Amino acid sequence: MKQPLSYPWLDFDVDDPSAPAIAVRVDVPGTRAEVPAHRHRKGQLVFALGGGITCHVPSGLWMVPPHCGVWIPGDMEHSNVATANARIFFVYIEPGAADLPNRCCTFSISPLLRELIIELSDAVQDDRARDELLTKTLLTELPRMPVQRLHLPISSEPRLKRVAEALAQDPADRSTLAEWANRVALSESSLARLVVKETGLSFGRWRQQLHLIVAIRELASGASVQQVSGDLGYGSVTAFITMFKKALGKPPAKYLSSVLQHGGAA
Repeated sequence: MKQPLSYPWLDFDVDDPSAPAIAVRVDVPGTRAEVPAHRHRKGQLVFALGGGITCHVPSGLWMVPPHCGVWIPGDMEHSNVATANARIFFVYIEPGAADLPNRCCTFSISPLLRELIIELSDAVQDDRARDELLTKTLLTELPRMPVQRLHLPISSEPRLKRVAEALAQDPADRSTLAEWANRVALSESSLARLVVKETGLSFGRWRQQLHLIVAIRELASGASVQQVSGDLGYGSVTAFITMFKKALGKPPAKYLSSVLQHGGAA
C-alpha cells in the first residue's frame, strides 16, 4: 500500500535563491511511501542512508540504493518511491552553485559527503559561518563523486511505455519478446528494433536492468536473496545470483556489503 510521504520542508521555500544548498532528512514510516510528480527550480540530490528509493523521471527510472544519490536537474518533473523504513535525504541545490550535470545520474556518496549531508540536514542555523563552510565543501565534493549505472531508460513511445509499465507492475513476467510483440501489435523483429532505438539496449538487457533495479531496492529494504529471486521469476537462486554478479561484478550480499562499507563505491 502506498501513502503520501510527508513534506517536512514546507515551512520554508526550497527554491530560496539566497540558499545555495538546503538539506532535508525524511524518515519513511513502516510502509512503502511515495512523493507524487512535482518539480522545482533548484536541482535535487536524493540520497539514501538506509532502505531504497526509486526516482521516476520522464525518460526513465533511477535507483537510489543505500549510500548512493540520484541527481535530478532543476525544473525536471519527477516522483520518488521509497521502501518501508527508508532513511533518505533531499538536498536542493541552486542552479550554477556546483558543476553538476544537466541530466539525471546516480552518484556514489563518499563517507565525507554523507556526513556533510547529515550535518546540514541537522543544522539548527545558529552558526551561519559553519553552515556556509559545510555547504561550500558539499558543493565542491558532490561533482567529484563517481557515477553508477543504475538507470532504466524508458521511452514515451506508447507501445514501449506499455511494456515498461507492465513489467514494472509484474517484474516476474517471463513473457518472450514474441509474446510482448503480439500484445502491442508488432512483429517480434519490429519490437526488438524499437527497444534498441528508444533505449539503446536489447530487450533482454533492458528487462535485466529492470530486474537489477528492483533487486537492489528490495534487498536494501531487507528482503532475502531467495525472496527477491522468486519475486523476479528466476527458476533458481543460483540463476539470479549469476545474473547479478555478471551485471554488477559481485554477488548480491557482497555488493550491498561493499556499498554499506565504502559509501557507495561498489
